[in-house]
Amino acid sequence: MNRRRLTPCLAVPALKLRPLALACTTALLLFCVSDVFAQEQNPSTTAPQSETPSTKPAKTAKEKEKHPANPDAVSNLDAIVVTGIQGSIQNSLKAKQSSDNIIEAISAEDIGKLPDSSIAESLARLSGLATQRVDGRANQISIRGLSPDFAGTTLNGREQATIGENRGVDFDQYPSELISGAAVYKTPDASLIGQGLSGTVNLHTIKPLDLAKPTFAANLRGESNSNGSLNHGTGVGDSGHRASFSYIDQFFDHTLGLAVGFAQLDSPVQEKQYQAWWWSNNNGPNGAEGQWGAAHTPGLPDDVLSQEGAQLRAKSENQLRNGLMTVLEWAPDDHYHSTLDLYYSTFDQKTFLNGAQWSSSPYDNVSYANVGTVPAQPYPIVTSGHIDGLKTVLQNEYTKERDKLFSVGWNNQYDFGNGWNATADLSYSSAKKRLHDAYLFAGLPGQATSSTDFQTKRDEGFPDFSPGTDWSDTSAVNFTDANNYGYDGREEYDKQKDTIKAIRLEISHPVGWIFSDFNFGVNYSDREKTKQADVLFAWLNGNGSTSADYLPGFAAPIDPSSLRGITDLGYGGIPAIVNYNVLQSLDNQYYLTERNTQGDWSRNYTVREKVPVVYLKFNIDTMLGDIPLRGNMGVQAVRTIQSSEALQTNGDALVGRIADGTNYNKVLPSLNLVAEVTDKQYLRFGLAKTMARGRIDDEKVATSADVALITDGPAAGQVLWSGSGGNPKLKPYIAVGADLSWEKYFGTASYVSAAVFNKNLLNYIYNETTLDYDFSRYTNDTPTLTPTSTIGSFTRPENGTGGRMQGLELSGSFEGGLLAQALDGFGMQANFSLTNSSLPVSAVSTIPGSPSTLPGLSRKVANLAFYYEKHGWSVRIAERYRSSFTGEAVALFDQLGYTKILADKQTDFQLGYAFAEGRLSGLSVLLQVNNLTNSPEKTQQVASLPNNIKIARPLEYDTYGRTLMFGVNYKL
Repeated sequence: MNRRRLTPCLAVPALKLRPLALACTTALLLFCVSDVFAQEQNPSTTAPQSETPSTKPAKTAKEKEKHPANPDAVSNLDAIVVTGIQGSIQNSLKAKQSSDNIIEAISAEDIGKLPDSSIAESLARLSGLATQRVDGRANQISIRGLSPDFAGTTLNGREQATIGENRGVDFDQYPSELISGAAVYKTPDASLIGQGLSGTVNLHTIKPLDLAKPTFAANLRGESNSNGSLNHGTGVGDSGHRASFSYIDQFFDHTLGLAVGFAQLDSPVQEKQYQAWWWSNNNGPNGAEGQWGAAHTPGLPDDVLSQEGAQLRAKSENQLRNGLMTVLEWAPDDHYHSTLDLYYSTFDQKTFLNGAQWSSSPYDNVSYANVGTVPAQPYPIVTSGHIDGLKTVLQNEYTKERDKLFSVGWNNQYDFGNGWNATADLSYSSAKKRLHDAYLFAGLPGQATSSTDFQTKRDEGFPDFSPGTDWSDTSAVNFTDANNYGYDGREEYDKQKDTIKAIRLEISHPVGWIFSDFNFGVNYSDREKTKQADVLFAWLNGNGSTSADYLPGFAAPIDPSSLRGITDLGYGGIPAIVNYNVLQSLDNQYYLTERNTQGDWSRNYTVREKVPVVYLKFNIDTMLGDIPLRGNMGVQAVRTIQSSEALQTNGDALVGRIADGTNYNKVLPSLNLVAEVTDKQYLRFGLAKTMARGRIDDEKVATSADVALITDGPAAGQVLWSGSGGNPKLKPYIAVGADLSWEKYFGTASYVSAAVFNKNLLNYIYNETTLDYDFSRYTNDTPTLTPTSTIGSFTRPENGTGGRMQGLELSGSFEGGLLAQALDGFGMQANFSLTNSSLPVSAVSTIPGSPSTLPGLSRKVANLAFYYEKHGWSVRIAERYRSSFTGEAVALFDQLGYTKILADKQTDFQLGYAFAEGRLSGLSVLLQVNNLTNSPEKTQQVASLPNNIKIARPLEYDTYGRTLMFGVNYKL
């Protein structure tokens, strides 16, 4: 086993929180550099296009509190008095400017109108944030280069259950129409519960008492996808809609407020997919022939790079989401304030994924003719020709998923009138997921072979295949295992439930000296995630289901009653393939047997986490000379009690159940300082120790273990244990981060900001093999072998030496009217982040020479948006960019490799008009085009050739089309 050497770390982790006087003195020295920054400009008189009455409700106890118990103080904004693009920017900058922490913020343009079509797309435009696309849409968020699993996500300050196997939130589950804004905490404070290692995203819903009067808003948008309908007859077309309404009212002299919102999404996904399975040099002494002893591939020149397989697939998916939000707010007097908020959503997805695939490696007995190549290094690349001997497989897959999210929170605040304030918060969050998946194979009967002409790109792009078989002809195409996969089809049923129960109690009181007040609180959460997966293999009626009687070439005609049209693969040169009802065919022409493999058994588990937290935070409000200084300092004490129950297997054989767990304590200090060096010019400093628990599927105790007689080597003759699985004793990721940020605000919606940060990862989680693992709790299911010892080798996730991240973030917003009156109404927003990271051992360490950067880290992330808003018109064009990043390790037959996701750039456009007067007052129309340039998603495969020369070649090329939306909004 390789031993890790502790690498030198930056000085930051060695810093300890010293007396506040020393911290303030250090901060004051940093503030002295403010003289080099731009001088204060006179505020602009440019006003947003539309306004609502600025009358505010009578102050409640909540408004009088200087430091609300809710950690997301920026969510408690004043009444919305401006709307539109500039109004959204103003409210976001107000939150950013007034926060004691280093944050980024987004705010709705109006009731039910975030600036983008989804929450994730809006978040991805913030400095230091990047999105990961799922089905072509922004769905998950990376903060400062760390994967989504490292980011905490809360709703109204409360941690949320998730539908995935891990902690990362799918933002598609939360309708943007029901969210009034979000804050991204880049530096935490002691009262921030559910914080992540990279940052924390807090979504917040509207507070009805923040509005001056009753409000009703509704919007309806139709949408269309430019990829058209790819799987005919499935009921998934290229058009859909979004609809929502919100009603907000106040009663009993503005002491009781009610907000109700409903949003529906009925949206199609039409995705064109292409994948080159792997690349190799086949013939000659440098290729698989000479290095691995593979068969010679006829017709293929020596020392050329060729695809060893390919697949074209068309995906048609319908997404139907219904979301309901309710907020009840009560402030009967100046002492008591109560808020009850509920969120419920259902998300239904039906997916049809059909395609053609084949393997063309030296082991598949294929031959080439008329081969054309283009020059490249280290070898020419095959881009055209003819292939014979292909065993083409048509795979049709159907997936149905239903997700249910429910979240309820009840917050109560009481002001005793003598400086003491108390808060009690109860919450419950659950996420349930049910999935049904099935796929079947078809091809030529008797494992007959086919041929195709091909033309492929040198780099990325769709190919042009011209097959010699009409794959839509059901007289030629049968149900069959065309390439000896060992089964005729597969069906799976999954269900998962994640629940979080939490209670939080807090008191606050004024302190004096340099502190305005303190917050002392306790939080207790109980999380349980349970997953169950059951897999069945499908066998054609009349065929066997065991190694003794299964016939790979057995075939049966497709029942005409199950046919539903064709699947269009014309974008890859194949005009059509057969398309049929998978479930109907499965019921009528197949029988099923239970067949959970080792990987399936490992997805049956329960993970529990009980987490009591105690925190103390002092809020700073003082002067350093003539410089106002505010902020906070505090500490969290976190205890984690984690456990897991799962299944023990021996390969694919189920052995029994197993349980294990651990507990640990962590102390997390934090400091945030904000100095207003001149009017509206701030210097911020943050220093904090943060933690993030490992992936939930890494914490499961699911295990495969067995005993075996060692026949050679030093241990020959011994019977030893070995195994692999998860690690329920896994400790969390720990990091110490330091942030320095300068911000200058001017005009009404303008600012510039520059920030640097350093985050030292005190540990990281890797897969490692432990040679002295204790198997005494495991069951030996091989009674004929008695282990020599209970000690053996075990491969699992382990805590190892960490690394570090360093970054620069630049951002700004500018109103054109500040430059010239003729530019009044024009504006721009821009940000850029540069992040470097290093790990002492590659995160894909099984691959020699693999990168030692963090998986998911895009070194460069940038956003640029131009807008115009005046005389009722609004126009915005925005582009976001993220550079390439490292993905997962992959097994490639005799090779190992990893995936590199290439740089992604997406452009969006919106055009709107709002009627300000007359009978149409309150009505607005909106045109949006997402993914204006039909930006593809591209990946590369990085692997070694048979002679160990490393190459990077295209792997996946997928397009999702442009999404055009047009609709109306009405506000009363």
